Amino acid sequence: MRTLMLAAALGLLAACGTATPYQPALGADYGFREQSIESNRMRITFRGNSLTDRDTVETYLLYRAAELTLQSGRDYFVVVNRDTEERTRLQATGPSRSRYLFDYWYYAPRAGWVPWYDPFWDNSPDYRQVTRYEAVAEIVMYDGAKPADDPNAFDASEVQANLQGRITRPTAG
Repeated sequence: MRTLMLAAALGLLAACGTATPYQPALGADYGFREQSIESNRMRITFRGNSLTDRDTVETYLLYRAAELTLQSGRDYFVVVNRDTEERTRLQATGPSRSRYLFDYWYYAPRAGWVPWYDPFWDNSPDYRQVTRYEAVAEIVMYDGAKPADDPNAFDASEVQANLQGRITRPTAG
């Protein structure tokens, strides 16, 4: 039983330590979502965790656009609007408590109860920069041959074939 619980805990930690796979964001913060705007117009979003780089987020978004176009029985799509948002914040990586590790307190007549500071024990946290990317695009899907003169038009079958090797799907577990 102990071995099973340890294996489950290690599996959970390993899942947290990987980039966001190509998956729907059903009940999760990370993955793709789409919203139908008109019969041939969709808004697609892909949000990655802090281990998912910008290129991967944008690749997954484009792949999802091709996938939706082919699922709807159409041949190509045009990207009408496209944006990638970068969210950066500082995250404490050191101790989560205050700098007073043992919470020594003493009574000072003028100040009341105050924490005691030990200058030889620095318990202040370290910080690291965490960046997450979210790509959003609005596409319009069409039948027929892709217009050769439109740089925002993509052949869905060709996009899917070219990007297939860069797609990482979730592992069964």
